Amino acid sequence: MSETAGGTGTAARAPAEGGGGLIQPLSAGALAALVGFASTFALLLQGFVSVGATPAQAASGLLAVCLVKGVLAIGLSWRTRLPISIAWSTPGAALLVATGAFAGGFPVAVGAFLAASALVILAGVIRPFGRAVERIPMPLAAAMLAGILLDLCLAPARATLAEPALALPIVIVWALALRFARPYAVPLAVLVTIGVVLAATPLPDASWGALAPRPVLVAPTFSLDALVGLALPLFLVTMASQNVPGLAVLAANGYRPPVGPIFVGTGVASAVASVFGGHLVNLAAITAALCAGPEAHPDPSRRWVAAAAAGAVYIALGLSAGAAAAFISASPPILIQAVAGLALLTSFAGAIQAALADEKARMAALVCFVTTASGVAFFGIGAPFWGLLAGGSMWLLRR
Repeated sequence: MSETAGGTGTAARAPAEGGGGLIQPLSAGALAALVGFASTFALLLQGFVSVGATPAQAASGLLAVCLVKGVLAIGLSWRTRLPISIAWSTPGAALLVATGAFAGGFPVAVGAFLAASALVILAGVIRPFGRAVERIPMPLAAAMLAGILLDLCLAPARATLAEPALALPIVIVWALALRFARPYAVPLAVLVTIGVVLAATPLPDASWGALAPRPVLVAPTFSLDALVGLALPLFLVTMASQNVPGLAVLAANGYRPPVGPIFVGTGVASAVASVFGGHLVNLAAITAALCAGPEAHPDPSRRWVAAAAAGAVYIALGLSAGAAAAFISASPPILIQAVAGLALLTSFAGAIQAALADEKARMAALVCFVTTASGVAFFGIGAPFWGLLAGGSMWLLRR
């Protein structure tokens, strides 16, 4: 472990293998942003509507979270020289759908968003919490990462079975490039995917009608019911299901970023987004693996460019949310997942190797892996948290 250029965290360093230049991290970052946007933007919009947002307010919320997480990813990655990827809270969006509207409508929900943002900031200021997160054992962090990635790494095989005419060209180009031009295997697969999508699912002309949603200010209203029923659960599921796995993904790839400043930064960014209808932003998990893994760049010290590139693409997606949503909606989801799965295979292999390397920790790591991969969820908290809890319990029991 060595000090980064920014001097605010640690990262594993390795000699560059076979170049890669800027094309590799830039394409990895673009893919991470497309995967992150495509996978859950519809859920996010539905979540805003469920808690009382108008269509204009929901579009403003989508714009706000895209912009703040893009700016934050660029700023944190450049400052620390670590691949710190930022995402919106997907479990938080699911919570919004399940919770529904409060008396007082969307302004009450915005008040809860602000309160949850303040709790995230407090988590960054309270040092014992950050120290506890940083002490997650490496085999468990790697096992949780492998469990998170497993389902997506199966997507290329599923896509080939479901849509062979569309998926096979992507897989074949990736395999050939992996053999003859490894640094460009994922970029070429992304280009082929875009071409296949455009050829197979042309966009209707009407989809380009609204390229730039307008920001809409929403004055927050505070309600005890919303603070207890939405703000606190939103904070808990975001920390347990997004921030903790996100830190584990970084740790599994050799990075130990400063926890406090990240939580404070995401809390402040979330507060800014909330007044325009957005909810919490946080560390990314799956898309973080795209930016922090070997396919982003052979040299770990240069992978921060991928996270910054993802931030730039998120800003572009936010500014053209109408067209971006139309393109992603028209794309067969299995193809987007397939190219992401191909990009993550190297990260998955490395995570499995790191999880099982220590024989004494192997059983605890396996428990963490299978629990995470199972997809179980309790109390609105996703499988990565329970996998870490189960694996940690085995870790303590065996030691």
